[in-house]
Amino acid sequence: MKPSPELLAGLGDRFEHAIIAFMDDDGYPLSVATDFRADAERGVVTLRAVAGDEVQPPEDEQVNVVFSHIRPQPGIGYDERRYVSLWGKLQRADGELVLSPERVLQWDEQEMPFFEFSERGVPQARRYFEALSAETGREVRPKLAFGWLFLRATRLPFLSATFVPVLLGIAVAALRGGFSWWLALLTVVGGASIHLGINVMNDVFDTRSGADAANVNPTQFSGGSRVIHYGLVGMRSMVLLAAAFYAVGIGIGVLLAALRGWDLLWIGVAGALIGVFYTAPPLRLVHRGLGEVAVAVGFGPIMALGAYFVQARHYALEPLLASIPVAILIALILYVNEVPDRPGDALAGKRTLPVRFSKETIVRGYEASVVLTFALIAVFAISGLTARPTLLALLAAPLALPVRRALWESYDQPYALMPAMGKNIQLHLVTGLLLIVGYVIAIVADHALSNPPFFLS
Repeated sequence: MKPSPELLAGLGDRFEHAIIAFMDDDGYPLSVATDFRADAERGVVTLRAVAGDEVQPPEDEQVNVVFSHIRPQPGIGYDERRYVSLWGKLQRADGELVLSPERVLQWDEQEMPFFEFSERGVPQARRYFEALSAETGREVRPKLAFGWLFLRATRLPFLSATFVPVLLGIAVAALRGGFSWWLALLTVVGGASIHLGINVMNDVFDTRSGADAANVNPTQFSGGSRVIHYGLVGMRSMVLLAAAFYAVGIGIGVLLAALRGWDLLWIGVAGALIGVFYTAPPLRLVHRGLGEVAVAVGFGPIMALGAYFVQARHYALEPLLASIPVAILIALILYVNEVPDRPGDALAGKRTLPVRFSKETIVRGYEASVVLTFALIAVFAISGLTARPTLLALLAAPLALPVRRALWESYDQPYALMPAMGKNIQLHLVTGLLLIVGYVIAIVADHALSNPPFFLS
């Protein structure tokens, strides 16, 4: 594509010099810096002739002329990164070099963030590796150290979504008279295995549906692991990894059901099905705007009730109520993380709530959900439906304020929104941990005092 007159006209304002890159007579690449002026009406760039006779750019042959700018930021890195790269043939005129550009490649950090620029280059990178593989006769693919690759492929840090409801269910059971450390450990391992299986399988289906390829704005917290999309792991390997995690989780679930009661299977099967059909056809819950509901149920009541049942051998209302605030907050993690994925999700037919509704509706929904969450914590604790020390969890409420502010201010800026996405994850984690601490306080008071005061029960 030839550069537009507007692009050529703006070169002088954006750049101070040009670099001519070409091949010398011996086939070696050379580059020289020079001054320039652009003539948008004629569609040419005039370059000051290079001094000396030994190094001269060739006439009537393809050369590359690059204009670039970068501003160092000591202790931080760089900003104001931009470049324009023109290809064309040079002609000499009046002692100067005249470039008639035939095609252009450009990037400006103010128009496109660096991470999006990198993502848009992934298809070209994949074609490069395919061509290199064909040329060398062996498969060539990008590599990542095994530890980092496993961490990325499984999204291991997100296991807090499992640990919080499972430990909360165990804590409720311990307060009401039942606790076994080895059963608790098995429950945590089983729940984590299912969660990792869900993470990996979701990446498989997001790749197959085209959602990963369409998403050019992934962040640290959204967009999936993308290891298949980047060519780091093959599709078959990811399917096998997901199957292995599911096998471990299901095996532990069956063992716990055999030991503690077969009624546990019902909730285990429900959790596994929700996890699979979150992205898998034919239900593809997240594509239908039901992802938040699925995540809330799976990483709230199902895990808390299952963990409670393993300890107490029956179901109860209290772990269900205690898990509802956790369920809402984990749904809000998905809810906020879907905001930067909107364009890619829409292209892939993934009709999430942020795709379906306006910015104002989404932000108001976040505000209402946070208010509901902490209102329920207060009502349940004060009424005695949950342990009263869980009122401590109200201390986490201020963590929602920077998330709310960022949604209003940076809704359409994925990377500006990223710190708020991290804060939103902290909101879930800190609230959940404080709920658990509240139950631990009640457990200690119950064991240390013959008649604990009502605010510690």
